[in-house]
Amino acid sequence: MHAMKIESLHLGMRVKHPQYGLGTVKSIGPGAAEIEFPDATRTVAPEPAGLEPAETLAALSGLSRPLKELIQEAAEATVQALGLERPESVEAGLGARWHKGRLVMHPADPALQTKEVPLEIFFHKIVMVRNNLRVLEQKLNAHEKLSDAEKVEMQQYITRSYGSLTTFNILFKEKEDQF
Repeated sequence: MHAMKIESLHLGMRVKHPQYGLGTVKSIGPGAAEIEFPDATRTVAPEPAGLEPAETLAALSGLSRPLKELIQEAAEATVQALGLERPESVEAGLGARWHKGRLVMHPADPALQTKEVPLEIFFHKIVMVRNNLRVLEQKLNAHEKLSDAEKVEMQQYITRSYGSLTTFNILFKEKEDQF
């Protein structure tokens, strides 16, 4: 690696000093930076001090499209490769016989108003609950601080929630989308 120029530093960046070891850039001035090392915060001129990046850096040049699009594409590919999904991204199909249907709730007291909800809206909410339970399940299984016994115990609550929601399986067009 080559010693860094002041222009290549950014706040929060991890750097390596030949004498002081690893540090974090706290502020940047015209010719030097304040870097917090384990023993003290020091003012360092990066190039003469032989400061190097502590992590791999990437330089992008000549992009023919906005960087935001490139990052978004990389993030989406990563999410897909890991088999993760955003809760609102997967829309299961409502069975054809329920299209344009309505959920009607009648209170026991006839003096109170009946509540009607389009089935598409109700179905969307059910799918969101299902998808959020799936994401919760993924996060629970990947949690590094929970013991296996704690994961199993919490998983049982999710399983029971799925069981309670099987009432709504009749609304789904495809069997694999059901609870």
